[in-house]
Amino acid sequence: MKKIICVTILLAAVIACVFAANVACAEESDVQITAFSAYLTDFSSGRVLYAKAEDERHEIASMVKIMTATLTFEALERGEISLEDEVVISKTAAGMGGSQMFLDEGATYKAGDLIKGVIIASANDASVALAEHIAGSHEGFVDMMNARAKQLGMDNTLFSCATGLPDSGKQYSTARDVNIMTRELMKHKGYYDYAGIWMEDFVHPSGRTTQLVNTNKLIRNYAGCIGGKTGFTNEAGFCLSACADRKGMKVVATLIGGKDSNTRFAEVSSMFNYAFAKYCVSKVVCAGDVLGDIAVSGGKMARVAYGTDADVNMLIKTGEEIAPPVINLPQKVKAPVQRGDIIGSAEYSTPTGEKVEVNLIALESVEKASFFDYLKKVFI
Repeated sequence: MKKIICVTILLAAVIACVFAANVACAEESDVQITAFSAYLTDFSSGRVLYAKAEDERHEIASMVKIMTATLTFEALERGEISLEDEVVISKTAAGMGGSQMFLDEGATYKAGDLIKGVIIASANDASVALAEHIAGSHEGFVDMMNARAKQLGMDNTLFSCATGLPDSGKQYSTARDVNIMTRELMKHKGYYDYAGIWMEDFVHPSGRTTQLVNTNKLIRNYAGCIGGKTGFTNEAGFCLSACADRKGMKVVATLIGGKDSNTRFAEVSSMFNYAFAKYCVSKVVCAGDVLGDIAVSGGKMARVAYGTDADVNMLIKTGEEIAPPVINLPQKVKAPVQRGDIIGSAEYSTPTGEKVEVNLIALESVEKASFFDYLKKVFI
């Protein structure tokens, strides 16, 4: 009888282990990626939601233009160039192969139109024209690209051109690094003036027309997709890094080495679906909410209420709970205290280690106590 009981218990334990393993696998099987590598993150915090071989180095084809566009918008915001700048198209720019907007050598185009060609149609000729306009030469612009990559912590990236055309193996990046620069590009409001355009007839200075068609099909076919960049070469395979936003939750999905175009879009869509199904943005605290109070020395009031100076929103997974904040405050503050004065900080964290730190501020003013205020305390 004892043997039967032991066998039964052992069998039950095995079944439980198999069931637990299947549950764990079910979580991972929500995202099935056949591409070389992939990386899915929360736009705001950078929290990793899914990863596959994210630090493997590969060519990334036209996703290189994510950095080209980033440097362009940064130059615009610094006032170094403007959308109305007139750019003369060099022989080098006009002679670029691959995806083009078919610029005329020697003709003059507005910088804003060249940006449109880069973002919508992945135009190589427009990319080189902008690079030459911003840095003085294509080579100088590539130096800027590599310097900016280092600043962003893109440790496994090397650029050798502004277009992503194959360059004898000298140019590479990773899914993690491409995701980083995608999030950086999408911080620029000006980007969205172009990213959502599906199709447009562009009229050249000569009067001829080129139809620009967005290479990112998810702009049209995935609800919530707000931007992205495709790429393809034989070495890189089919690539895509894109951003989607639903109900205030923004995520960025990056894929390198898809087997074909349709699979590329389907697998990035599956990453988006996984994120929106399993995660949500939770408002942890609102700016101005009273979190507690702290003693005031030398004030007309003995204590003052405090709260955060900003809303705290965190991405959480289904079933997760955010721990109580770690409050950093002195034992007391000295009067006078002005409403809005920073008096400490609070750190919120998820079970997986994502952290948000926010200032704690006084929610009301406390004047310094006068001699008569002290007398009142004695006699009242």
